[in-house]
Amino acid sequence: MILVTGGLGFIGSHTVRALLDLGEDCVVVQRRTTELPAVLAGAQVAVERADIADREALLAIGDRHRITGIVHLAGSYPWPAVPGTAVEATRQAVGGLLNVVQAAQDWGVRRLGVASTIGVYFGGADGGGPHAGGPLREDARLSPTAPVSIPTFKKVGEMLGGFLADATGLDIVNYRISGTWGPLGHPDPFFAAPALVHAAARGTAPDLSHLVEPAFAEDGLDLNYVKDTGRAIALLQLADRLNHRTYNVGSGRATTNAQLIEAIRKAVPGAGIDLPAGGGAHHLVLDISRLREDTGYRAEYDTERAAADYVAWLRAGHAR
Repeated sequence: MILVTGGLGFIGSHTVRALLDLGEDCVVVQRRTTELPAVLAGAQVAVERADIADREALLAIGDRHRITGIVHLAGSYPWPAVPGTAVEATRQAVGGLLNVVQAAQDWGVRRLGVASTIGVYFGGADGGGPHAGGPLREDARLSPTAPVSIPTFKKVGEMLGGFLADATGLDIVNYRISGTWGPLGHPDPFFAAPALVHAAARGTAPDLSHLVEPAFAEDGLDLNYVKDTGRAIALLQLADRLNHRTYNVGSGRATTNAQLIEAIRKAVPGAGIDLPAGGGAHHLVLDISRLREDTGYRAEYDTERAAADYVAWLRAGHAR
């Protein structure tokens, strides 16, 4: 049985769905809600309401279920940063990660996977990173800092996980997840895809006020549909043998806003979701060779299929 922290959330629920489809039983840990999202409707999933920062509550789950692997997708970073709370929030985030590692060790799990982000490459990366103009490889030397806090904290988490893997002998694997969009997703501050799809499905102009920078038609990013992201994580968890500690999880290609808008308009002809020309800053694209070679992963959703699927989901009455 695979335990998934944050297993009722955006990427978590799709990962659970993929694990179930591959024949695995799952138990999910969620801090607040225990209601199954629509993507898991009717699924046989054990749900445990617990805060991973509560070590005793987390470890007690192992008394009720035989856990063989852990996928750690809960929001284990101090965000949003509220003035005066940073120290305590960081303590909670680091403590949660340590508790999950403790549980993995106590339960003798086969593999512990931990969510990281494409953002760890922000700030520059040698060996095929933004400065070289090529796909971002896991063996690139990373800058120790980033323009925003989440990627910086994720780098710390990767280093801590590496130390703990060496010290405990646990198989701890990092997932560097690309820009992910699809059912259950929230508006993302770094790319426009979710907001554009929601606007097209509603027949309104897109509200892009949440973006940290203005969006332009030629802006692009490695975008992966959430169903593919979840399946990639499931394959990494279940692989008989992995040859690396860190894996990029993405599409392996750049999708520009112009390409996205074209795909959305095939599902919603005439959608008023234009963006101004311009942009075209270096597109962050993940090299997913490791993922393909070690799991056989292939994306099932291109941009057009993903847009049509997401629009259909929203028009079926789902809020996200």
